[in-house]
Amino acid sequence: MTLETINFEDTGFFTDLICDYLAEHPTINAFYNRYPSLESFEGQIQEKADFDMERRRRLVAALETQYAETDASELTRDHIALLANAKTFTITTGHQLNLFTGPLYFLYKIISVVKLTETLKERHPDYHFVPVYWMATEDHDFDEINFFNFNGKKFQWQGPKNEDEGGAVGRMPTLHLEELEALFRAELGPGKNALYLAELFKKAYLNHEDLTSATRFLANQLFAEKGLVIIDGDDAGLKREFLPHMKADLLENRAYHEVTKTIEKLEGLSNNYKVQVNPREINLFYLDKGVRDRVIFDGTAFGLADGTRKWSRSELISTLEEHPERFSPNVMLRPLYQEVILPNLCYIGGGGELAYWLELKSFFKASEVAFPMLLLRDSVLLMTGKQRKKLEKLHISLAQLFLDEHSFINRKVREISDIEIDLSEQRAHLVAQFSHMYEIAEKTDKSFLGAVKAQEVKQLKGLDHLEKRLLKAQKRKLSDQVARMMAIRNELFPNESLQERTINFAQFYKDYGSDLIDILFENLDPLDQRFKVITL
Repeated sequence: MTLETINFEDTGFFTDLICDYLAEHPTINAFYNRYPSLESFEGQIQEKADFDMERRRRLVAALETQYAETDASELTRDHIALLANAKTFTITTGHQLNLFTGPLYFLYKIISVVKLTETLKERHPDYHFVPVYWMATEDHDFDEINFFNFNGKKFQWQGPKNEDEGGAVGRMPTLHLEELEALFRAELGPGKNALYLAELFKKAYLNHEDLTSATRFLANQLFAEKGLVIIDGDDAGLKREFLPHMKADLLENRAYHEVTKTIEKLEGLSNNYKVQVNPREINLFYLDKGVRDRVIFDGTAFGLADGTRKWSRSELISTLEEHPERFSPNVMLRPLYQEVILPNLCYIGGGGELAYWLELKSFFKASEVAFPMLLLRDSVLLMTGKQRKKLEKLHISLAQLFLDEHSFINRKVREISDIEIDLSEQRAHLVAQFSHMYEIAEKTDKSFLGAVKAQEVKQLKGLDHLEKRLLKAQKRKLSDQVARMMAIRNELFPNESLQERTINFAQFYKDYGSDLIDILFENLDPLDQRFKVITL
């Protein structure tokens, strides 16, 4: 096994905003609290030290209820109990309830969280640090989570077939998954690891009634021994803790006003800082059986966007206070909800997640809630020894591997060609010749300068055209070599995307078993903010 690294900005897969954040660019300092260096956690601990003790006890009670039917490890049980201790803090990540974990990066999120808690415990032995996975049980975009990719095939769940469809995905019953389970089992084939994966899928989805309990079981099976605590925000008791902030959103539109101002500031800094999420005036959904719809205000009354319900101001607040579980924070409010109920120090997420967290600092300040540190999760490219040997045989370097397809092909064709394709020397010679022509024009008739310039541009364009034709001809001549290079690149970057965003963990687990998890724990380190390449 070997580990190599490359800077995130050199991969070409991360936005300017995230790259500037990683570089601690001074223009965006105002949009986060503390940069996540190991030394910065002391200040974050002190800021979160006054987390309400009664809220801690209610959090523990809620988790104990949620874990009532879960065969949790002793360490996870200990971690839940420790949350009632004033010296205990959480490190949190969140993820959708993707079928069978979805893409590989689910593992990287969880491992990043666990690794950071272990590092912090070594640095601060008098404190306790609990790794938390926040399940996005209240999301409603079923099409984003109902599949996973394995062996180049898409395994897709059609859902409960009109039974409770349209509501929060976590409440969806795990119906009609038997056929998919059989197809996956057949695709896995024989072997100890294949059997483990098949049984894991079966126990998660055929033995649990809804997607929330299935996902909890799955994540617990993979990471319970690391003490991972899995939390479901779709909880009446936890929602009650969040009541004041839901009222503020309904009546004051606090998130809308604060985040809108922040977005304007970010966009004013750079045209390349793309807004990840725009706030709504009201950022709450109404949840019911099979229903998850936006709450809106039409100027006179509150209601649902589909027009099925209407409330006066007093009626809505009364409903909220009596049934907080019927209201669900959207992507704008969910981070605040998380930080209100957890003694959290740091959120670990992907680039897209961190981009919308960077919109929220002023909103947190207006809400009088401590803003957490933000850490980019580990990103990894896994390759087999056989794939590594292919790269070496084709003389493809790590830097070249991360080029876009067009640049990759052009660079390699120039490199392996038996003739010189780069006409830079000819361009330089041409420019030198025309420099002499400009001197002549200056001494004779300055009106001649325009004609000289036009001729120079024409001839330089001619060289560009010749170089492109030469490159195209060499691509045809070297088509077999180009095809081999593209084949290995497409294996590692399916659909021109990062492997971790496409392939399911089963792709590697069937060959390496639990060693895969061990290797990742050994090599990942979220405080080392570089992209990792691991050869298994």
